[in-house]
Amino acid sequence: MKCIINRRAQFSASHRYWLPELSDAENAEQFGRCADAPGHGHNYVLYVSMEGDLDQYGMVLNLSDVKHVIKREVTSQLDFSYLNQAWPEFSQSLPTTENLARVIWQRLAPHLPLVSIQLFEHPELWAEYHGQSMNAHLTLSTHFSAAHRLALPHLSLEENLEIYGKCARVHGHGHNYHLEVTISGEMDERTGMIADLGAFQQIVKDYVTEPLDHTFLNYDIPYFKEIVPTAEQIAVYIRQVLEAPIREIGATLYKVRLIESPNNSCEVYGSAVESATPTAQAQVPALV
Repeated sequence: MKCIINRRAQFSASHRYWLPELSDAENAEQFGRCADAPGHGHNYVLYVSMEGDLDQYGMVLNLSDVKHVIKREVTSQLDFSYLNQAWPEFSQSLPTTENLARVIWQRLAPHLPLVSIQLFEHPELWAEYHGQSMNAHLTLSTHFSAAHRLALPHLSLEENLEIYGKCARVHGHGHNYHLEVTISGEMDERTGMIADLGAFQQIVKDYVTEPLDHTFLNYDIPYFKEIVPTAEQIAVYIRQVLEAPIREIGATLYKVRLIESPNNSCEVYGSAVESATPTAQAQVPALV
């Protein structure tokens, strides 16, 4: 019987996005404040996922052994380090979150049966790597507040209440929505980036959080004049508005996850992922 286990670790390190072949002005234009000397730091959180068969003791691996491997091969070398100089791999490409996840995989793969590496630079930005050459995922987390009412205009109030419950009440209600947008793509061999992080953040701000924040979705957003703004439909809308601009920065929209409340969330995959992966298509939309 196969089982996936996960081990959490953490380390603190600094890095700088700066390429010697570029001038200071060019580095600043490409990397923003991340190019500032002498660099900046993060409290990184690392999740290592491994797969295997259960042994006679009911374990995939001895977690004590796993802990020592991660410490020996990764955290003891990176904790309180300057990442640009910590490992030779970063003399050729920058230690971005996604590139760091890739190199950590390479360091651990000879010792552990890896499934994925997930690396949090901070709670609102993290990368995932699955051992697929230079391909990785990068997730940006953000939020917006909005009101909505769930009701079909051709039904009576009583009929809408039967379908949507309290969410059909005439004056609507609001949520503090938590949004996670995941892109995928090939990391640039020099910059270590899937896409320009600043551009990615600006796209999400310009197309989603600014237009939706502090709105009454049914009245302020034309898309929802005819479509009931359930969490699922909001996620579909976000997917539609983000796909083209994300393609323009050289990445693919992989997934949109919308958390309406601690009890309700949904996720939709990008159209390219949905058409290529039947299992992903079956999960769109998925209310949990």
